Amino acid sequence: MKILVVIAFIGIVLSLGSALFYMMRGSPPPAEGQAPKKGNMATALAFRVGFSIVLFICVLVSWKLGWIQPTGIPPGA
Repeated sequence: MKILVVIAFIGIVLSLGSALFYMMRGSPPPAEGQAPKKGNMATALAFRVGFSIVLFICVLVSWKLGWIQPTGIPPGA
């Protein structure tokens, strides 16, 4: 489970980095008579959202199946 979380987190960070790259680089204006290119930045951010949702669902399923246990501050402390 830890490996899956690490892989998902790396995917999230890489997707965010590629969105930053596409945002900073921009795209050249389309040539005469050509349609503008689709947004690579939007695609990268959509992948980031997808990775985040999958990671959240995996954590919830793991908790429900008992593979992971919540730890932290006990109630009333």
